[in-house]
Amino acid sequence: MKKFSEGFVWGTSTAAYQIEGGCREDKKGESIWDRFTHIPGNIKNGDTGDEACDSYHRPKEDAQLSSDLGAGGYRFSISWSRVMPDGYGEINEAGMRYYEILIDELLKQGVEPYVTLYHWDLPQKLQDEGGWANRKTAEYFRDFAEVMFQRFKGKVIHWTTLNEPWVVSFVGNYTGDMAPGIRDFSTALSVAHTLLLGHGMVVRLFREMKLEGEIGITLNLSPKAPLTEKAEDAEAAIRCDGYMNRWFLEPVFNGKYPKDMLAWYTKKGVIMPDIQKGDMVKIGEPVDFLGINYYNIDYTVNDSSIWPIELKTGLSGGYPVTYYNMPITPVGIYALLMRINQDYSPAKIYISENGASFQDIPDVNGEIFDEYRIDYIYRHLNQCWRAVQDSVPLRGYFVWSLMDNFEWNTGYANQFGLVYVNRKTLKRTKKKSFEWYRNVIQNNGIDGRGN
Repeated sequence: MKKFSEGFVWGTSTAAYQIEGGCREDKKGESIWDRFTHIPGNIKNGDTGDEACDSYHRPKEDAQLSSDLGAGGYRFSISWSRVMPDGYGEINEAGMRYYEILIDELLKQGVEPYVTLYHWDLPQKLQDEGGWANRKTAEYFRDFAEVMFQRFKGKVIHWTTLNEPWVVSFVGNYTGDMAPGIRDFSTALSVAHTLLLGHGMVVRLFREMKLEGEIGITLNLSPKAPLTEKAEDAEAAIRCDGYMNRWFLEPVFNGKYPKDMLAWYTKKGVIMPDIQKGDMVKIGEPVDFLGINYYNIDYTVNDSSIWPIELKTGLSGGYPVTYYNMPITPVGIYALLMRINQDYSPAKIYISENGASFQDIPDVNGEIFDEYRIDYIYRHLNQCWRAVQDSVPLRGYFVWSLMDNFEWNTGYANQFGLVYVNRKTLKRTKKKSFEWYRNVIQNNGIDGRGN
């Protein structure tokens, strides 16, 4: 039996827009995802999160799923526009009540809430005022966090400021494939800086309020490997690491942006962010943990036609892929954990997301035998265990996701859940992976596929 450390946290992850639904109920404000999904052509099959998994009406049922799993933690996010419809000012008590019920029910069931303050769904009112490219949004984010800290003080002791700021910045504001759908690299850099500034301000607020518990940030990280042995592809992989990994790791842990990327962007004529005196000190406010969302190694090639990064990634490298076309590369999570521990020495690490999309169809008895997902999680946990043996301070693992949900611009096409959600009835059905993962949790370790 490959045992994990005592107190290791096992759980699952979700996000507000992906599961809640109730998009226009109880005075909820519009978010950028409410707006983006209703623009034709943005989302596969024209799907939206209007109903999603209907979790807004099922907080106790969803908390019970975590309890049935035996999970020690449930990671979810708060919809900013549900609790503060304009992003500032009036608090929507009906929206707050939903989270109070969910948190109370989790605690009643013995499951710790791990709360993410921002998982991509900015209030549309703030986007209309410039979004994250407007420095004022960092102040609004701090104010929003203060309301959440005050309301859930004593109940929530695990806080994450941001989920995957790289996606928010560059997929939302450079490629435009996600909300708010802007296509401007200089805007994306500005967004990244304001996000990090807001993160630092919230961490500092947490310290000033002397709150119980811990606070950190979650980054989507992965090794960047050249697809070929060409020198230009090797250089592109280093540049990709700077673009996707180090642009966020360096400010958070070292209070500065990577020099090579600053020089590259300047050379390419990118308009740099407005970095004011004191910004980097705020951004570098020490965190209690780093959350890592890992899915695959990114295989990279040089491509001078793509301004300004001049690279292409998201390639399979010859490995088998999931339905989402992500290469299955478990060894990458070990390599990443070792690298992060060596280069940045975080006090604590959580794997805050790891999982795989496959097409899950119930059999004639209504059961779902998702052996491929079990194999995926098993292989990644093996690599996590290796890292723990090599002194990496990994303290928890959260599967993405508790249930099949709205997977952003791919709609409902990709199923990541341990729980199947019937799109017509919204009935939840536990997959075989749910039962397998429950045994892992009970054993606090793995001993083979029969676990």
